[in-house]
Amino acid sequence: MEPADLQLLVSREMPFGKHRGKLIADLPGSYLNWFAREGFPPGETGRLLALMQEIDHNGLGSLLEPLRQQSRR
Repeated sequence: MEPADLQLLVSREMPFGKHRGKLIADLPGSYLNWFAREGFPPGETGRLLALMQEIDHNGLGSLLEPLRQQSRR
């Protein structure tokens, strides 16, 4: 993981599926857990989904709040 990956979580939108257009950081835990069970897609999207699933699973979502505030500016 690179520090820039955390910024991508709060600025990158989900490019496909039923949550298309929603920020990766805002995806529901159940959706992230489904990917963890079924397999993450290849490439950057899959890497970001896996990172977000780990953050969500470990209850660390609040770590993204300062980055969310920066991206709103």
